[in-house]
Amino acid sequence: MKPDMFRDPVTILVGLGFPAEVRSATEAYRHLCEWPVRLRDNAHAVAFNACGAALRGEIEAETARGLFAAFAEKHDLLAPETSAIAASRLRRDRVRHIR
Repeated sequence: MKPDMFRDPVTILVGLGFPAEVRSATEAYRHLCEWPVRLRDNAHAVAFNACGAALRGEIEAETARGLFAAFAEKHDLLAPETSAIAASRLRRDRVRHIR
């Protein structure tokens, strides 16, 4: 496994809400580079610097992953977990059948 790879990907929503798995500090760094300049804030700077440090081998990839995930959460980019979606659909289906 490459040193910049995440143990578990961070799934974010891109474009028109399509999920994309970010599997490494390199991929996270690319997403952060594409983030609009006018929307960049402290969370962006911290995640951007952490991903850069992970690419240089200065910090662990998992540290960068956590900071990228925090950035994504702050900006409502995290995709909902598919198990949570499936569970909510199952609950709705059960309610319909009970009525």
